Amino acid sequence: MKKIIVESFTMDHTQVKAPFVRKCGRIETPKGDVITKFDLRFTQPNREIMPTGAVHALEHLMAGFIREELEDVVDLSPMGCRTGFYLIMVGERQEEEIAKAWICSLEKVLLAEEVPAADPVQCGNYRDMSLFGAKEFAKDVLKGLKEKYLFEEESYEI
Repeated sequence: MKKIIVESFTMDHTQVKAPFVRKCGRIETPKGDVITKFDLRFTQPNREIMPTGAVHALEHLMAGFIREELEDVVDLSPMGCRTGFYLIMVGERQEEEIAKAWICSLEKVLLAEEVPAADPVQCGNYRDMSLFGAKEFAKDVLKGLKEKYLFEEESYEI
């Protein structure tokens, strides 16, 4: 029997510091297309999890917002551990590009007045969403991401 290695199980979750973007997969298809997978980590593993309602609202909100920032998004899916999301893209992408798009998406979450597709026709669990929770996590994560990924030019006093 072939041994299967699940990439996320090989990462030491006790050593990472959230929030972060991590390229966690790259596949080249038989026709030469590249598919890239990213770990968008919101909370510190094994310390803080996001409530289901917040995760679900973030999933609905970011599904559109991340596609406004990046072309060739295949999927944005919440992690079962509720500490982040996986972003799957067509093409080779770098962590810094993804981080900037994620920051812009979270800024849009803070401006949202409603959760898209939060109705019984478009969603299989539309009652379990928290716009308030999504905004609270977006606020916290934005602060950490901006410190990590957006470096302002140094200014010098004359």
